[in-house]
Amino acid sequence: MKLTDQDIEAIARRIAGDLRGAPAPAAPPPAAASAPAASPADYGDAMGVFNTVDEAVAAARAAFPVFSALSIEKRAAVIASIRAVMRENATALAKSAYEETGYGRFEDKILKNQLVIERTPGTEDLPARAFTGDHGLTLIEYAPFGVLGAITPTTNPTSTIICNAIGMLAAGNVVVFNVHPSAKRCSVETVALLNKAIIAAGGPANAAVCVGESSIESAGQLMKHPGIRVLVVTGGGGVVKAAMESGKRAMCAGPGNPPVVVDETADIDKAAADLVFGAAFDNNMICIEEKETVVVASVADRLIKAMQQNNAVLIDPSKVAAMEQVIFSKMAGPREHATINRKWIGQNADKILAEIGISAPATTRLGIVELPEDHPLFWTEQMLPIMPVCRAPNVDYAIDLAIQMEGGNFHTAIMHSKNIDKLSKMARACNCSIFVKNARSQAGLGFGGEGYTSFTIASPTGEGLTTARSFSRERRCTLADHFRIV
Repeated sequence: MKLTDQDIEAIARRIAGDLRGAPAPAAPPPAAASAPAASPADYGDAMGVFNTVDEAVAAARAAFPVFSALSIEKRAAVIASIRAVMRENATALAKSAYEETGYGRFEDKILKNQLVIERTPGTEDLPARAFTGDHGLTLIEYAPFGVLGAITPTTNPTSTIICNAIGMLAAGNVVVFNVHPSAKRCSVETVALLNKAIIAAGGPANAAVCVGESSIESAGQLMKHPGIRVLVVTGGGGVVKAAMESGKRAMCAGPGNPPVVVDETADIDKAAADLVFGAAFDNNMICIEEKETVVVASVADRLIKAMQQNNAVLIDPSKVAAMEQVIFSKMAGPREHATINRKWIGQNADKILAEIGISAPATTRLGIVELPEDHPLFWTEQMLPIMPVCRAPNVDYAIDLAIQMEGGNFHTAIMHSKNIDKLSKMARACNCSIFVKNARSQAGLGFGGEGYTSFTIASPTGEGLTTARSFSRERRCTLADHFRIV
C-alpha cells in the first residue's frame, strides 16, 4: 500500500465527493466548516494538506462529526489501518526525514517509526469504569475534545506525527498539525498516508490535516485559532512557552537534559554498552536520551575504557578547546547554558571528531570527553553524539550533581547501580517523567523495556507520556438507586 502520486490524486477526487455526499450528522457542524479543496501546488493534491490554518481547521471541523460518530470497533479498525500503512512505509518515511532534515541516522529513524507504529496505545487505552452500590450505578467513560492542534518538531518529525495521530484519533479527536518548517515535506507525506489509512478503514477524509507551508506564523495562528480546543506541543522551550500562554488547554513536551549516574556497584560493561547505544541512537536527537554522565571516581576509568570498546572514541584533553570551537556557536560560563552550533546537531560522531582534528573510523557511534563538572556541556542539551563525563567522589554526590544538571526539566534521568537504596533515592529526588534503571534511555519508551511508547512527553504540563487517554476528557453518568444487581 505504497503512496504514489496517482493514489493521492485518486483519493483526493474520491474524498471530495464523499464529503459532499455524506449524510448529515445529528448535530450540524460549526459555521464555515466546509472542507476546502485547495492544497499547496508544491505538494500536488496530497490529501489532508491545506494552504492556510483556517482551511486546515475548517476541514478538520467538518470531519469531526463524522469521525466522532464512528463506533469504537470502527475507530479501532482505523487505528489498525494506520499501523498497517505505516509499517509498509516506515523505511520510506525514515529516508524522507533523513534526507530533508539532515539530522540523525537513517537506520535509527526506521526503528523510531517502527516503535511508534507498534507500541503507541490505541482504543484499548480508554477503558470504561463503573461504580455500583446501594445508591445505584455510576459510569465513567472517555470522550474526545474535538479538534486538536499539534505542533511537531524537526528532530523526530514522522515518528511524532504517527504517534500523535494514533493516540488522538483513538480518543475520537481529529487533529490539525503545524509541522516544523524544516521537516515539512516528510511531514506532509506522513499526513497524506494517515488520510489514506483512515479512508481505507471507512473513516472520513481530513481527520488528520496539516498546513503545507508551515511556519512560525502559522504555528501562532493555530495556537490562537478559535476552532482548536486543545494544543499538543512537542518542541523547544520557546514554542512550549507560547502554547502555555495561549489561553488554551495545552499539553507541552519541552526540552530535557537527561543525566546518567553510574555508581561503583553497577555492571560496568552493560552500563557502557547502554550508554553508547542510548546516547548515540539517531545521533542523540530524542529528548529522553543520555546527555551527560556522572560516574563514581572509583569506576570511572573502567567505564570509559568499556565505552571505547563499544565504538566510542575518547577526546584527548588537548582537543577540548578545539571541540568547544566546533560544537558551540556561543560559549558560556561555568554551569551556564551554551549555544550549540546547529551545523553539528544530529551529525555522525566521526564527522564531528574529524572537524575537531581527530581521525575516527566510520563505525564510531559516540565521542566521549572527560570534563570538570562545571563545564557548560553538562548543563546544555546538546542533541549531538558527544558525551561529557565527570567524576564524583561518591554516589550521593553524583546523584545530587546529576539532578542539578537535569535543570528542573523533570523530563528523564538514568542510573546504573545494583544498590536499590540509591536507585530509590535518585528516582524520588529527580522527580522526572521517566526514570530508567540499569538500561539505555530508550527502555523508558518501551524500546528495550516494557510498556507503551510516546514521542510527546509532557513534563512541563504534567501528562508525562501522552496517550489516547491524555487526549480525552472524562465523562460521568449516574443512575441513582437502580442497576445494582447484587
